[in-house]
Amino acid sequence: MDEALLAGDMKAAIKQYKASQKAKLPKPALVDTDQIMQTLSRLSGIPVEKMTQADSKRYLNLEAELHKRVIGQDEAVSAISRAIRRNQSGIRTGKRPIGSFMFLGPTGVGKTELAKTLAEVLFDDESALLRFDMSEYMEKFAASRLNGAPPGYVGYDEGGELTEKVRNKPYSVLLFDEVEKAHPDIFNILLQVLDDGVLTDSRGRKVDFSNTIIIMTSNLGATALRDDKTVGFGARDISHNHQAMQARIMEELKKAYRPEFLNRIDEKVVFHSLEEEQLREIVKIMVKPLVSALAEKGIELKFQPAALKYLAQDGYDVEMGARPLRRAIQTQVEDKLSELLLGGQVVSGQTLKIGCSKDKLTFTVV
Repeated sequence: MDEALLAGDMKAAIKQYKASQKAKLPKPALVDTDQIMQTLSRLSGIPVEKMTQADSKRYLNLEAELHKRVIGQDEAVSAISRAIRRNQSGIRTGKRPIGSFMFLGPTGVGKTELAKTLAEVLFDDESALLRFDMSEYMEKFAASRLNGAPPGYVGYDEGGELTEKVRNKPYSVLLFDEVEKAHPDIFNILLQVLDDGVLTDSRGRKVDFSNTIIIMTSNLGATALRDDKTVGFGARDISHNHQAMQARIMEELKKAYRPEFLNRIDEKVVFHSLEEEQLREIVKIMVKPLVSALAEKGIELKFQPAALKYLAQDGYDVEMGARPLRRAIQTQVEDKLSELLLGGQVVSGQTLKIGCSKDKLTFTVV
């Protein structure tokens, strides 16, 4: 530019000056379609998969994905998978929720775990599970908490607990846990959601439930089943006992809920009691985080089949199902492991094998 000025060529000098200033400007950032969809997904709460429809093939293998964490319960897994495939294929009619289910049966057999797994598999996010403990909605006034308090009452500005959560996360799994504990007025609200797929909050705003999956769990009839003593490893005919259990629970269900409510639920599934082999598989899933934690310390942890069998038997309770398994793993395995680690008896680079001898777990360092 200096040479152009000395030569008196003003046009050339201006041209060179503009070129030098343009070279100093940073290059504009390029935004691709994936980044745009990720941003829209965060703002709207709609999963990226729903925008792209790219991996719809995984819905064909949904049962296999769910069974990675849910052992047994083929009937429940199949019912949910069918409902999701109907929605994904575009043949679902009306604005009702994707599917509505009532999970029944003994406690500790995987009802809540299936809902958690579904949220993670379907939306790649376990936070997509919106859980409502219905024991908190036992009073009559608690019904207004779901869709918001009326004008003039405390909490009007906050909105409803159910409506606000669904508004912020339209693609979600709604879990109403232990629904039999809720006040009867709650079912009038659920009736509207199941029938129309829409719920109006206290401010008059309509909330769309057509992209939600509604799951209600209930231990209805569990007391009667405990009295009957028809579940557990001692049952000779598993299929016969399940049919008897199903008939008993359905009988209790009809006594507890109105027909117009029950008829709007897509599937009412009675979960099977867990068998010993299934409990071993559940133990394998439960000890995986423990194996991973020791692997980070450079220690390889191996469970022998005899140890898995012992934990399955020790942690099984006819009335509580698989719930005591976690406590059995804590007391029988984790407590001993913590002593070995703190005492320096197991260090990085070693292998620890857990077996069973004379009804007692054995820990062998290799």
